Amino acid sequence: MANKILRLPAVKTKTGLSRSTIYARISQGTFPSALTLGPNTVGWLEADVDAWIDKQIISSRRLQEQTA
Repeated sequence: MANKILRLPAVKTKTGLSRSTIYARISQGTFPSALTLGPNTVGWLEADVDAWIDKQIISSRRLQEQTA
């Protein structure tokens, strides 16, 4: 399986999060860390971002079931 690397604009589009929210959640340990690709370049593994999205969906659905 090939690993696809997403740059920040793609991560923002895919998650719906802003740049500041992404970096705040990385600091909190609640979002996947970026990979260093070069001196001023970072990216995220698409599989890590997809797993984070799946986790958010599961958490949201469990919360909805508890409040229903």
